Amino acid sequence: MQVAPPQYPPTRQPQRLITSNAGAHSTTTRLQGPICMGLGAGLSTSSRASFAENAPLPRLFRRSISTQRGKPPFDKILIANRGEIACRVAKTAREMGIKTVAIYSIPDARAVHVQMCDEAYCVGPAASTESYLNMEKIIEIMKLSGAQAVHPGYGFLSENAKFAERLVEEGLVFIGPNVFAIKSMGDKIESKQLAMDAGVTTIPGQLGLIHTDQDAIRVSNEIGYPVMIKASAGGGGKGMRVAYNDIEAGEGFRLSKSEAASSFGDDRIFIEKFVDQPRHIEIQIIADTHGNIIYLPERECSIQRRNQKVIEEAPSPFIDEKTWRAMGEQAVALAKAVQYQSAGTIEMMVDGNKNFYFLEMNTRLQVEHPITELVTGLDLVELMIRVAAGEALPFKQSDISAKGWAIESRIYAEDTLRNFLPSVGVLHRYRPPKETPVGDHNGTVRIDTGVEECSEISIHYDPMIAKLITYAPTRNQAIEKMKQALDEFVIRGVRCNINFVRDVMDNPRFMSGDLTTHFIAQEYPDPGFRGHKLTATELHELVAIAAMLQMQHRQQAKIFLQPEGSFVAGKQTVGRAALVGVLSPEGIVAQSDLVITTEGTVGEAHKTRVHIQAKKPKLGDVISTEFVLEIEGHGQRHYAANLPDNSGLYYATCKETGTVRTVQLVDRTNYGYLLSMAGSPYKMTLRSEELERLSQHMPIKVAPDLSAQLATPMPGKLHSIAVTEGQVVVAGQEMCVVEAMKMQNVLRCPKDCTIKQIKASVGDNLSLDQVIMLFE
Repeated sequence: MQVAPPQYPPTRQPQRLITSNAGAHSTTTRLQGPICMGLGAGLSTSSRASFAENAPLPRLFRRSISTQRGKPPFDKILIANRGEIACRVAKTAREMGIKTVAIYSIPDARAVHVQMCDEAYCVGPAASTESYLNMEKIIEIMKLSGAQAVHPGYGFLSENAKFAERLVEEGLVFIGPNVFAIKSMGDKIESKQLAMDAGVTTIPGQLGLIHTDQDAIRVSNEIGYPVMIKASAGGGGKGMRVAYNDIEAGEGFRLSKSEAASSFGDDRIFIEKFVDQPRHIEIQIIADTHGNIIYLPERECSIQRRNQKVIEEAPSPFIDEKTWRAMGEQAVALAKAVQYQSAGTIEMMVDGNKNFYFLEMNTRLQVEHPITELVTGLDLVELMIRVAAGEALPFKQSDISAKGWAIESRIYAEDTLRNFLPSVGVLHRYRPPKETPVGDHNGTVRIDTGVEECSEISIHYDPMIAKLITYAPTRNQAIEKMKQALDEFVIRGVRCNINFVRDVMDNPRFMSGDLTTHFIAQEYPDPGFRGHKLTATELHELVAIAAMLQMQHRQQAKIFLQPEGSFVAGKQTVGRAALVGVLSPEGIVAQSDLVITTEGTVGEAHKTRVHIQAKKPKLGDVISTEFVLEIEGHGQRHYAANLPDNSGLYYATCKETGTVRTVQLVDRTNYGYLLSMAGSPYKMTLRSEELERLSQHMPIKVAPDLSAQLATPMPGKLHSIAVTEGQVVVAGQEMCVVEAMKMQNVLRCPKDCTIKQIKASVGDNLSLDQVIMLFE
């Protein structure tokens, strides 16, 4: 049976790539048709060579786990996933000399993972159930391409026992654990019973299935609030709710059941006790088919929102070696009970006294696996592939220890100022920080991503843009490296959570290592995260930067340089001759008195008076790079700064303190600048004293009244409507549910009112701020 080709618009028609090698020469023939896309699909032959030679895939930061240099364990593998994890697997496969096959849905036809693999096949339309979850079509593509094994990544089919079973039936290899392990650990109820039988400590709860919301309320009362309502086949924070009373238990049961059905095709629910002030700690294991099971250093995953991890680190700042060994031994006992092989993770809840309880076992590669790789030097993807091929692990438990500290920040496309609602759109600018290898004296930066500039973030899939990982000898050094990397991460076109994770890095409680899964709720209570609040020093630095930028741009205007400056080999060019006044005996070529207004997303606007003097340019420069500033309330400071680079990054050094501050020039406006500091945007208005005085007479724009309507705060699909026209409703009552990026979001009534008109229907695809209903 041939794989059914999708129907493409003319501009999205991929090409079939056939390459034949003959001696030292190769020829490339292009045939029209949507069957296969190779690495260079859509590029000329010369462009493809340029991609391979000038943009090599960054090597995984690791020490070799094997000295084998013979035939790779497989000739070709299929990667049954998309996005960053598909790219991640492709990198290691290429290093091992294994050819890769990608699959893609129609919206992913030009995705990065498609370009990175040797072959790619369309697997269906956007809906996951018809594409990345389509087992039979994936198996058919494996046969068509000649792939011997499949790596499932995480999510989608990675923990689907039926898929692993079908592969065995077809004589194909699943790069993961055996069917029994997937089945038993994938069912949270069965896995909890197996854990108890294996001597693993577990959380008290109801092992039986919950069928109705009334059953959920009854069981919750028997266990005692608070409780955790969980999907039996769940994972990734989906199908999970914490309930503190009967109302939340009934509603949580209904929403978890619906989420579980749409995400996993399994709506079974169970309930267990929720541990207050817990830490989420997990143990990574790796096991082969020769009876060897090794546990690796623990990961701290307590910074979570809606039960989904946001920041992870390894090792944990809380767990000592004795506790790690005890947790690791229990993890191995559970793995032995299910005859486990491949990589897997045992997730545990740890209380303040270091008592730990089994939560679940994920029978797949975890999103946060890079931090384990950095502190151990191991490549977990390579280990999974070699284990699947029957090889034994090349190390013992006594060889394992954590060296240094690694932190991972998940960069999501979401609007942090609107309760982290999903954000969709095109990445019209995407410039991640520069990657650096392990051993760099300034620390390590690693980027795992599946996007590039002009990639689209759609409503169909997970909103993750990238994983940013830093590594250093100590935790504090890893945090400082993460701050710098976040400051240099440029993303435009969608809103993202860089401002939030950057703020967490500055949080005193985070820096001290005092973490629980309640961290976000406790540190950012209602109304939640509103943006970074500038310290007095940060405010003065931002004001100084705005003043210097304006002075430099005024100088540019006199010599007709482009706004971003001209660069050759990374250095600013000379352009025209010297500025007027460079021979000033005082060395000052320009000065100005300004009133600078700083407006962020939190707190009141600040007005600061500044006197700035620009020193004459250095030999070879055409604009000033050194300045003297008198900042109201801060005294005199000397700064050095070049023009922003082409990404908008601006580095300013204060000579008195030695501090280097990185900001992003987001936009130039009629009033001044939109700058980003510590991930958060700031509107900088620069005026002379006279203009500042006159501005007081300008009318103030009044925001429109939107209280008589309910609009969707995120793009998505209208899943359900809970009210009817003419119905009287009260504040806080559920109005509808919008499903976006696999998560269901309840929209509630903002006030007591009557429903005047419902303007949308169940199943409609909603755009951002689209009106769903009107009130009166």
